[in-house]
Amino acid sequence: MSVPTAPEPPANEMENRWKSPDPRPAAPPDYNSHFVPGPPGAAVPPPAGTPGGLPMGYYGPQQPTTFPYCPPTGGTHPVQYQPGRYPVSYQSAPITWMPGPTPMPNCPPGLEYLTQLDNIHVLQHFEPLEMMTRFETNNKYDIKNNLGQMVYIVNEDTDDFTRNAYRTLRPFVLRVTDSMGREIMTMQRPFRCTCCCFCCPSTRQELEVQCPPGVTVGFVMDHWNLCRAVYSIRNEKRETVLRVRGPCSTYGCGSDSVFEVKSLDGVSSIGSIVRKWNGLMSAMGDADHFDISFPLDLDVRTKALIFGACFLIDFMYFERSPPPRSSR
Repeated sequence: MSVPTAPEPPANEMENRWKSPDPRPAAPPDYNSHFVPGPPGAAVPPPAGTPGGLPMGYYGPQQPTTFPYCPPTGGTHPVQYQPGRYPVSYQSAPITWMPGPTPMPNCPPGLEYLTQLDNIHVLQHFEPLEMMTRFETNNKYDIKNNLGQMVYIVNEDTDDFTRNAYRTLRPFVLRVTDSMGREIMTMQRPFRCTCCCFCCPSTRQELEVQCPPGVTVGFVMDHWNLCRAVYSIRNEKRETVLRVRGPCSTYGCGSDSVFEVKSLDGVSSIGSIVRKWNGLMSAMGDADHFDISFPLDLDVRTKALIFGACFLIDFMYFERSPPPRSSR
């Protein structure tokens, strides 16, 4: 009985089965014959980091990415951010300035701010390096309104030798600048010898206020008094227009020191210059805070003179120079 067997494959098929495959892949078919050109599309920018491309860490509007605001941190390129989206930590906080008023007739340029104010704050900068090194530095002040907006910046302009040789008795020049960096006011204090008799007029302290710089608008004069601080505010002709009357003691601990601005007869109260008590900062540090108030409709030049009186009071009673280093 014959057993059925599978048909034998052709000889050529057996040869192909045992033959090793061709190591070279077959050439791809030619698709050029099926290519149909379409409309031109938008140009795609080159990849980041390549010549002519975007800087590393920036993403174009047409560059696809899953995380558009997370730039790569690896590599040798520094990490950069889009301007305004990631503020740098070492950048100082922006200063909010008081809106600039329009120029006014018969008003010195730069004093238009004072026509809109009846109260200003004088904030002295704290200098820790001055306390540690005992090296007297130039004083700096921020002038702000009740909203915390910057009105002026005051910088002392005195050389190193004068500051450290004469300390609180030093002559100085204070330059007042506005939001545009213009010097709108200059205050000068000449040197006065205090080794003579206290009642001698040549020993009394004086401050000249110029606005604009070079044009004198008035003076602040110190007067000898046995019990309290007394000043007179004078116009450019040295005629007394107001008086300032201080407390009996300016070294009160835990309370404000009030200097009243009064009329010539001493009856009407025009305003005040108050040195605020700031706790340990007032007792140990040289960073004073003054609050100046005057009527809103007061003449702008008189306001500038009251403003200048604040700095003469600060240098005479509240400026704390570090003690000189002992030679032992």
